[in-house]
Amino acid sequence: MKPKLLIVDDDDEIRTQMKWALATDYEIVLAGDRVAAVEAFRSAHPVVVLLDLGLPPHPGTPEEGLATLAEMLAIDGQAKIVIVSGQGEKEVALRAVGIGAYDFLNKPVEMDELKLVLKRCVHVALLEREYRAMQMRVQGDSFEGFLGTSGPMQAVFESIRKVATTDAPVLILGESGTGKEMTARAIHERSGRKDGPFVAINCSAIPESLIESELFGHEKGAFTGAHMQRKGRIEVSSGGTLFLDEVGEIPLPVQVKLLRFLQEQTIERVGGRQEIQVDSRVVAATNANLKKGLSEGTFREDLFYRLAVVQIVLPPMRDRGDDILLLAQAFMQQFSAESGKEGLMFNQEALKAMRRYGWPGNVRELQNRVRRAVIMGSGKRLSADDLELPQTAAGGARSSLKEAREALERDMIQQSLSKHSGKITAAAIELGISRPTFYELMEKLGIQKPE
Repeated sequence: MKPKLLIVDDDDEIRTQMKWALATDYEIVLAGDRVAAVEAFRSAHPVVVLLDLGLPPHPGTPEEGLATLAEMLAIDGQAKIVIVSGQGEKEVALRAVGIGAYDFLNKPVEMDELKLVLKRCVHVALLEREYRAMQMRVQGDSFEGFLGTSGPMQAVFESIRKVATTDAPVLILGESGTGKEMTARAIHERSGRKDGPFVAINCSAIPESLIESELFGHEKGAFTGAHMQRKGRIEVSSGGTLFLDEVGEIPLPVQVKLLRFLQEQTIERVGGRQEIQVDSRVVAATNANLKKGLSEGTFREDLFYRLAVVQIVLPPMRDRGDDILLLAQAFMQQFSAESGKEGLMFNQEALKAMRRYGWPGNVRELQNRVRRAVIMGSGKRLSADDLELPQTAAGGARSSLKEAREALERDMIQQSLSKHSGKITAAAIELGISRPTFYELMEKLGIQKPE
């Protein structure tokens, strides 16, 4: 559909000339005075307005046109209104821009210049409309703190819904920064244990000599420094959920005790002899390849299968399509409100750069880059430079032509899948390849099939 353009001018001949000159690219709406212009603005919702300031009943002064401008902006403060007038004094132009006009052109208008200005207006207006729509989606697309409309994330949400109602152990797999703890919390909050404790422990952050005591607790005098009895994280989580992050870092001797707990739901504190019954649901997570640990003997096979009754694989940021922009917008809203910088937007280059970038740090990296851009950016439109992202490279310098080609192929396939709502046939036709070739590329590039 053509974008709507409202032309407001008291001269019928000028309106007709403008209509014929611009009708190829725009759906034209005409008005000759303030009342008709405001009514057309309300009913037609034009993307752009061309407004003459010399309107009746006083066409020799700019006052009626400026009043029309103000009234339109009161209806829609984001409206893109270009002033086209013979009232060419500098003071008039400044007044119009001060009220909220997007641009100002003097009569007689150079048609090529006018078309360029209109094209830019339409681009900005549609971008802002997309952002407003995205803001509405941010409110509606939240799932237990997650944001995401992509196929891979919808599959994750469905897995959470199904597994949360059971007590089965869950193993969450994903790169660093993809939201493994948020997933564990979502499972807890949707379970029958939501009123119980959620106890998280990062197994890689605790020295090997202390991990057993941290998990199982200890009795007074069990070792040097054990001056009093202390409950471990497993015991504290009774009645709720225990989240073991980076579970692959647990040393083998402690894995044996953890396996026994999973089998019998009982523990013994370090230095103790009493068996303690614990009713806790275990959710584990890792960004490591646990199957490699099985083959190398650093992780017990029986423990792996106890933990991985259900596996949830979190997609990396680079495979989540337009979720990148959805999340970036949500983070910008949050951080701009915190910083008192309301009304910020990403410019087109920033949007393109975010889509091209590989996001090795995933959601956490996106969050940090947006926070830094909001704090350090000086204008209303945040750029790729504010995000410290390359504007031309796909996620930094490529070490080979093969990597650059694969990055381009991955981006085109993901965009086509997103555009066609995961329909393989339509996406393949758009890219001019067969379905088998499309599937082969998805497998080669590590792109998950839509659910």
